[in-house]
Amino acid sequence: MQVESSKVIERLRILVEINSLINSSYSDVDALLVFILESAMRLVHCESSSLLLLDRDSSSLRFVVALGPKGAEAKNILVNRNSIAGWVVENNQSLIVNDVLADPRFFRSVQDATGYVTKNILAIPLRIKGNCVGVIELLNKNGLQPFNEDDLEFLELLSNQAGIAYSNADEFRAAQDSISVLSSTVENGREYHPFVAKSPEISKVLDIVRNVAKSDATILLTGESGVGKELFAEQIHLNSSRRNGAFVRVNCAALSPQLLESELFGHVKGAFTDAVSDVMGRFEKADGGTLFLDEIGEIPLNLQAKLLRVLQEQKFERVGSSETVSVDVRIIVATNRDLERLVEEGSFRKDLYYRLNVVPICIPSLRNRRADIEPLARFFLKRFSLETKKNFRDFDADSLRCLLSYDWPGNVRELENIIERACVLGGPPYIRVEDLAIKSVPAEKTSPCPEEMGISGDDADRTLKTAVTNFKKFYLKKILQEVGGNQTKACKILGLQRTYVSRLISELDIR
Repeated sequence: MQVESSKVIERLRILVEINSLINSSYSDVDALLVFILESAMRLVHCESSSLLLLDRDSSSLRFVVALGPKGAEAKNILVNRNSIAGWVVENNQSLIVNDVLADPRFFRSVQDATGYVTKNILAIPLRIKGNCVGVIELLNKNGLQPFNEDDLEFLELLSNQAGIAYSNADEFRAAQDSISVLSSTVENGREYHPFVAKSPEISKVLDIVRNVAKSDATILLTGESGVGKELFAEQIHLNSSRRNGAFVRVNCAALSPQLLESELFGHVKGAFTDAVSDVMGRFEKADGGTLFLDEIGEIPLNLQAKLLRVLQEQKFERVGSSETVSVDVRIIVATNRDLERLVEEGSFRKDLYYRLNVVPICIPSLRNRRADIEPLARFFLKRFSLETKKNFRDFDADSLRCLLSYDWPGNVRELENIIERACVLGGPPYIRVEDLAIKSVPAEKTSPCPEEMGISGDDADRTLKTAVTNFKKFYLKKILQEVGGNQTKACKILGLQRTYVSRLISELDIR
């Protein structure tokens, strides 16, 4: 009798200790769940434990934490509702099964997948506000002993506290995610994009960014469309002595030549029909700060001379005025086009190119910095979970593998769009492969053969310039065929402006 009393006292002491610890910190939900399972194992002395959460959309349960000899193999396995855990959810009651092989509800697929032999189970519902949201399972009591009613009673007490702690931690995490997304886009009253990266390739670029930020040298950011050149421009500004000044953005491809001149340099009243008052241009708004000119390759020739003068002298005239305006502006430009080729073609001034190309920085594509895919995907998942008011916890194993193996021709912008679509169309708690709707390219078609490229025989023109031209023609034709000739869809896939694609179709004689 004294031994039994000592055991009860010890269990009560453990419960008090557990209760204090699980309610002391909500900053890490996953760590909290692991602690709850470890505590349950201390209370009943068993080999393994696991937590399954209810996936209401698929009417199944999923292992989110599994401790013991084969815990890692069990992670993310789906368990159907006809199982022991499913019975606990349906009835919102605890259950002891001391001979699982004799119970028709025993879900053998987990044992087959992991190789871990289960002899007995104690399963308790994890409740939030009285509703069962998951199941805590304890497996194989030490010494092949059966689970008993005392074990069940103490684990019920633990489960009640665990449910409250889990609910609080989940709400805390959602609030923290919301605060993180909002605060990371606002600094000193101005909006900036959150910068998410952990790859060594981006670390090298950031080292360059921090060095060049100290000067006022003009920066040329190059890279494929969608790699996030604007974010790097922001980082240059935020690491410079101008960080307290304005950071002004202009997309040179989004405005007509007439509007672009007025937008950059401003205009005076009466300069043109709709000019009813004096208007300050972006250069003046950026005085003392930084001006970021995106898609600089799209700026028309007649404006290039005026831009060159501002770069050299920091002076210009508003449209319709002869009065000279002086500014102190740091210029950062970006393009996904080959400016050297534009210079050769005569559509971009050579002197302007040399003036812009003081410090060139090439931003690597997402497929060349794969270590960034997972953190970026999880960041976008948090953001769009909030926007769609769906509580997504994570990606399942298959969807994460899909993200990591895809080549991302549209780079970070494509990743963001795909995660947003998955959040809109999918159902919590996990993003699945079908939610992503990523079209995989068959391996045998990823590289064109020489005949497809227009190269055949030893006498063919095999210069690099011709090879690049042939590839552009091949690839553009391929994309147009995929979208049924829809140029708008093709532009989205290629990450190019509609005007540039139309010009390519004409120049390359694509029919």
